[in-house]
Order: sequence, then structure tokens, then C-alpha cells
Amino acid sequence: MRVMVMVKATDDSEAGFMPSTELFEAMGKFNEELVNAGIMLTGDGLKPSKEGKRIAFDGPGRTVIDGPFAETRELVAGFWIWEVRDMAEAVEWAKRCPNPMPGPSELEIRPFYELADFGDAVTPAVKEHEERLRAKLEAR
Repeated sequence: MRVMVMVKATDDSEAGFMPSTELFEAMGKFNEELVNAGIMLTGDGLKPSKEGKRIAFDGPGRTVIDGPFAETRELVAGFWIWEVRDMAEAVEWAKRCPNPMPGPSELEIRPFYELADFGDAVTPAVKEHEERLRAKLEAR
């Protein structure tokens, strides 16, 4: 099961405060544990939302919205993608994570959809197309 683990933004992360050396080292050790256990597929930190854009869709129309975005607690400051047996394993790993922010913070864990989750909407042609795309991505 693949999951995305999101580090929720805080006022500090949105202000662009950099982590301390101690936090950077602790997160590096945690990431190394994840890699060595075969859990971590990828992960990165995100710059504050003031450097981001949103694209709003309304039918054929597209509107670009410049950051920063309101509701800091709803924003993401970083992420991992993990391969785990189940949600319980993801939670156990997340509980081992050093606090990713100087103050109170949260992680959110969300499972990815798998093709099987879409049932009959996935025809053999759709499945074959998806497999080709994934093979191209893995070849990069």
C-alpha cells in the first residue's frame, strides 16, 4: 500500500524559517531509517505558499491565484511517499518521526488509490495504458 505522509504547515514554515541543525540531523536519521527499511520512496520539503500558485478550474476557464494562501493549518510544508503493508504500519512509522517543526505540528497520512479501487471504470485498455505510463516513469 502506498501512502502520502504530509507535514502540515505552521506559521513558522509559512514564514520561511529554516530548521535547526539538530532538527535537520534528526530528520536525516529518520529518513535513513525509512530508506533502509524499504519504506520511503521519495520525500521533500515545500517552500512557503507565498512562492506557490493555485489554478482554479470552472468548466473551460482557468484562473491563476498567487500565494500566499490563507488557512496555514490546511497547507502542506513537506511530504513523503511510503510503501507500507497497511495503515497501521504507516502510523507506527509516523509516530517515530521527530517533530518536523519547532513547535506543535501534525502529519497527515493518506492512502493512494490503486487501479483496482476504480472497479469497472478500468477497462483492459485503460489498465494497459496506465502500465505503459508507469513503466516510462520508472525508466527515468
